Amino acid sequence: MGLEQSKMRTAPWLVALSLMLVSAIPIAVGIYVIVELAAGRVRPVTIRHIASPSPVVLHVLAAAAFATLGALQFVAAFRRQSPGWHRGVGRVLMMCGLIAGLSGMWMTLFHQRLPDTNDLLFAIRLVFSSAMLVFIVLGFAAIRRRNVPQHRAWMMRAYAIGLGAGTQALVSMAAEGVAGAPDQMGKALLMGTAWLINLAIAELVVRRARQWHPVQELSANAAHSALASRNLSSPNSALPNQQGPTL
Repeated sequence: MGLEQSKMRTAPWLVALSLMLVSAIPIAVGIYVIVELAAGRVRPVTIRHIASPSPVVLHVLAAAAFATLGALQFVAAFRRQSPGWHRGVGRVLMMCGLIAGLSGMWMTLFHQRLPDTNDLLFAIRLVFSSAMLVFIVLGFAAIRRRNVPQHRAWMMRAYAIGLGAGTQALVSMAAEGVAGAPDQMGKALLMGTAWLINLAIAELVVRRARQWHPVQELSANAAHSALASRNLSSPNSALPNQQGPTL
């Protein structure tokens, strides 16, 4: 019994550590690019950033914070032990996620494409960047309504997209080891597949959480419905702290 309880306590921390390790690959590459730009060293893959390096710096730093600190937000024991940390860091991470998504879209739209980037990969990057921004906004709206399960679900989906670069690195290495370097279409499909893998895992976790904690989900929905009904019946009455706490 004690061994099972110990495994249950350590498993979430191992998952968080694994997520951080996955994100370490693109973070290391991004920091190396920033150092190169600061030193004035130019390579074919970085010359497109010389004229406007600010989005690169913002993207790398914001994505690094979102991926590493964000992993801790999903550890239930940590949330219970440090609720103030969860809320405070959550606010920062939402801003980091928005900055990472917007800067990624900016670079996709306005920085010169690499030779191995075709129209499909261009579109894929815009779609997933936009989805990440939408998910974060929906997560913020959910916590303002005090709907914690919905907030957690939307933020998990946003985090899955934010972690895409790490999964893309792993998928690309595996594919190259089997079939060699991909062409333009192959790279686009690999990038899109990695994002879909992350979203599929996030959706599986969300659905399982709803099965494990149906009472919490129903209570949150009931509370939101009651609040909406009261507002409709008494439009001029104001509830204290009606919007609820921010993340």
